[in-house]
Amino acid sequence: MTASPSSAYPYRLRLPGPITIPERIRQATARSIVNHRGPEMRVILEEIQQWIKPLFGTTAPVLTFGSSGTGVMEASLANVLAPGEKVLALVHGQFGERYAQIARALGAEVDVIESEWGWTPDPAVIAAKLDKNDYRALVAVHNESSTGAVTDLAAIGALLRDRDTLLLVDSVSGLGGLELRQDEWGVDIIVTGSQKALMCPPGLGFASVSEKARKVIERDDRCARFYLDMRKALAVVDKHETAFTCPVSLLFGVHEALTMIHEEGLPQVFARHKRLSDAMRAGCVALGLPAFGDQATASHTVVVASVPEPLTGGAIVKHMYETYNTAIAGARNKLTGRVIRIGTMGLISEADVLTDLYFLERSLTALGHAVPTPGCGVAAAVASLS
Repeated sequence: MTASPSSAYPYRLRLPGPITIPERIRQATARSIVNHRGPEMRVILEEIQQWIKPLFGTTAPVLTFGSSGTGVMEASLANVLAPGEKVLALVHGQFGERYAQIARALGAEVDVIESEWGWTPDPAVIAAKLDKNDYRALVAVHNESSTGAVTDLAAIGALLRDRDTLLLVDSVSGLGGLELRQDEWGVDIIVTGSQKALMCPPGLGFASVSEKARKVIERDDRCARFYLDMRKALAVVDKHETAFTCPVSLLFGVHEALTMIHEEGLPQVFARHKRLSDAMRAGCVALGLPAFGDQATASHTVVVASVPEPLTGGAIVKHMYETYNTAIAGARNKLTGRVIRIGTMGLISEADVLTDLYFLERSLTALGHAVPTPGCGVAAAVASLS
């Protein structure tokens, strides 16, 4: 059994999601419940619709579901697929694998382009596959939080612009921390969740729907669907309602989160995420934990660091939690033991990054890892920040 964490330090949630909820948002979720179909809720939903579209980079409707990110991934497929149709899945990490698994569960015939984990798919390879087969959908992960790699959606969208194939994208860990230009890039459906860069508790899923996708969704020959039926959601979105009972308290939180994001300004939010992730990555490298994967496509919302033998990621995660009450992530896939992952999304600060690196250095030292110079991780981060 895992030992209890030290009570000498406050609990610090530093995962790549769920993340720590800012106090303004936490207070918003504690507001008194209102009629989920009353005028107060319609105002909230209208403003959420107005403020969330720029995060997707779209003028298309953004649908709201009481769901995790995986739920809206399933919704994106269930609403465009007929059983037996073909899907092309781009897999370069755990969540690409999940998207492919969902497609298979819905009865699709799935072809996979698997890239080395940590590296994103080559558009030329995708183009060759598209030339040989007719696919109803291509599924991709925008920000693969298991590896820290960001997919070039513009390049993939360009391949599909003149094809019937729809581009479905999981940006659960990207939206709000990385720029998205859905309309410009030719993405048909983007799905995300509330618990990552949107800074809210888990439980809300969002899906934006292009006109190209909508024409397919409205067909009656798609997969069986009821609660996740986007036709129902599309029928009421312009009335500022949801098809079924919405998670009122969570939507209060999202409304506050979007207020905070737009107060800061989207360009400033994106720049802050990059600045802090760069500093965290520099600190990890200085401590002797090389950045994992292709750094040309490195995420701004999660830092993935390689763990040199004989250390294991699990040992570092355990020590950080038990000694410093700080929850970071390892891996539960083919990278188990080989990496650690630290979230750099949401309303984190320079102090959070420096504290992470200080605790990380002490944990590495306690586990027998020879740090090049005492304080080198924090120093590298400070240099990056300045």
